[in-house]
Amino acid sequence: MASRVGIRELRAQLSSHLESLTPIEVTRHGRTIGLYVPLPQHPGLTEREQLIEAGRQMQAELQRLGLTEDEIATDFKSWRQRQPRGTGKKA
Repeated sequence: MASRVGIRELRAQLSSHLESLTPIEVTRHGRTIGLYVPLPQHPGLTEREQLIEAGRQMQAELQRLGLTEDEIATDFKSWRQRQPRGTGKKA
């Protein structure tokens, strides 16, 4: 299960959170805005195997939050459409 961390706390304690092997549910004003899932640190695993395990953890967190990949993709597309174009800023 992910630890729930506000964005201010994440910024203030970034290095310690990134050293943790626990997934982090990042919130802003009580709303989940992202998930950080660290790669498992098992010496015998290849990078591919680590990514597969991280994907499994991500799926478990999405299920816990009641989200589907389609919902996330739809939300992302909606967000992208609302972003101003031609400002030279990357989203």
